[in-house]
Amino acid sequence: MNKHRLKSIALAAAVTVGVLASAPIHAASDEADAANAAPQPLPEPKIKVKDVINVGIKKNTAAAKSQARIDRLASQTNDLLQDYKTVMKQVDGLRVYNARLERQIENQLRRLADLEEGIGEATVIQRQVTPLVLRMLDGLEKFVELDVPFHKEERINRIEQLRGIIDRSDVSIAEKFRNVLEAYKIELEYGRKVDSYKGVAEIDGKERDVNFFRVGRVALMYQTTDTEVSGAWDQDKREWVQLDSGDYRSAIQKGLRIARKQASIDILKIPVPAPEAAE
Repeated sequence: MNKHRLKSIALAAAVTVGVLASAPIHAASDEADAANAAPQPLPEPKIKVKDVINVGIKKNTAAAKSQARIDRLASQTNDLLQDYKTVMKQVDGLRVYNARLERQIENQLRRLADLEEGIGEATVIQRQVTPLVLRMLDGLEKFVELDVPFHKEERINRIEQLRGIIDRSDVSIAEKFRNVLEAYKIELEYGRKVDSYKGVAEIDGKERDVNFFRVGRVALMYQTTDTEVSGAWDQDKREWVQLDSGDYRSAIQKGLRIARKQASIDILKIPVPAPEAAE
């Protein structure tokens, strides 16, 4: 039995030696087959040159569009800046002119305040009121003659009515004085408002129906009802002058709509006298 077991062990050892001896031979055979095999082709690249070129073209196109947009915005910004500078020059001129008018208005208001205070002492100065009222009417009449000729007939008629009231014995001296002060206040309000009204203007020797547009006492303009002819009052020359329709036609039309409360208040390009230094 021991002899049979020894034979089995010897047989197993021989089989193991045979397996170990055959293993290197198979490995060497596999390496030779791999060396003799044909070379495998390289995989094609996933990104093509054509795609790269197309991406570059798209980027250049987008950059060109962005630059064009930047140039357009820069041009628009420059135009707006120039418009702003022009408007600011006009505003500065109007400020100087308004400062002068405000001083005159303040002087007139102070004078009116002094006159109203004097009414309380009517028993003392009653005999002096009538000459004062007459002088005030004379001054008001002279002022209307020298002022911008808007609503001239209406303003002259108001003065004539006041002269008629002064001659009446049934009206107290205080009432006469109050009416004259009221006329002064009306004239004062004319300088603070814009206005539009219909009238007649002589153009090229012919009377034509026109629409007048007034900006306080700063500017008085007209435009024919067919909007073909526009003009403005030259206070220095004391005469009407025709305006270039291309420059002022639309501005006067818009001003008329603003005065009629048909459009919102806006900046207008209109002819105004050159500003003078405030005294």
